[in-house]
Amino acid sequence: MSVNYAAGLSPYADKGKCGLPEIFDSPEELDRKVWELAQMIQSSSNVVFHTGAGISTSSGIPDFRGPQGVWTMEEQGLAPKFDITFESARPSKTHMALLQLERVGILKFLVSQNVDGLHVRSGFPRDKLAELHGNMFVEECAKCKTQYVRDVVVGSMGLKATGRLCTVAKARGLRACRGELRDTILDWEDALPDRDLNLADEACRNADLSITLGTSLQIRPSGNLPLLTKRKGGRLVIVNLQATKHDRQADLRIHGYVDDVMAKLMKHLCLEIPEWQGPLVVERAPPLLPLLKQVKAELPTLPDLPSAPKTEPPAHRHRPELEGGKREQPPAPRLPKRVKVEPMPS
Repeated sequence: MSVNYAAGLSPYADKGKCGLPEIFDSPEELDRKVWELAQMIQSSSNVVFHTGAGISTSSGIPDFRGPQGVWTMEEQGLAPKFDITFESARPSKTHMALLQLERVGILKFLVSQNVDGLHVRSGFPRDKLAELHGNMFVEECAKCKTQYVRDVVVGSMGLKATGRLCTVAKARGLRACRGELRDTILDWEDALPDRDLNLADEACRNADLSITLGTSLQIRPSGNLPLLTKRKGGRLVIVNLQATKHDRQADLRIHGYVDDVMAKLMKHLCLEIPEWQGPLVVERAPPLLPLLKQVKAELPTLPDLPSAPKTEPPAHRHRPELEGGKREQPPAPRLPKRVKVEPMPS
């Protein structure tokens, strides 16, 4: 299915500000800001990330309000072109970096406005993820609320029936539920799913640092959730190429390509970005290894922000320095059991 899911939405006049000019920090400024972000993560105990369409553009999925965004081009009377499908799109460096940050215990919760399914297909645990606007690969039983993650998009939008029935068996060997399955993609006037919105709301209120990636924060209520962290005394970091609705509220604004920012951040934290090994679904995150918890409790602090980050490598957040200049190898992050996505029933 083409990635232009926006064409399937109902007509809606107010799509927000589209086509705003992009802003790029100088290389030196970008290095300084990413180093500052690493320090903020170092000093935080509950970090929540928020993601928008900008993190999937490097996967070939266009955004909405960027210079080449779907709605920007529509305003200009142009027809956007797509040469990729949701099924063939691969998670970006940012998707995989977020997965690694969750595995090592830095990222506590992830709030996403994206419907492309790349977070789930990357292996990110669904119990640590709120997909506020739905997922093109997920259909839900209207009766028992069981969700099915498919290997292809479910084929409808707007919380409509997909034509399939729930196969969950009832208690005591009774027949299957056979409730009607519906897609999870919201149309403009649809209410956000209670489960995801409540989890996101709670996570943002408990966070001491919210980091937004690739979102203009224009859609409500999704775009206002990071402000809950600020109201509770936490900090807000915005990473986006365009101005956003809440720039004045941010403690740090970074203007650069999200993949570049995350790659630099992971180097500062001395973490590798894992390679994608194909679609997999992880329903619940395994607990952190006890050894990893012990190492995290003994972490050294990062040095003060240097004037030239390139010549002053950061101390390792996860590996105490050993004598002789060698570093102790950290325990491997816990890996989830690999579960394939469910094939679409014929």
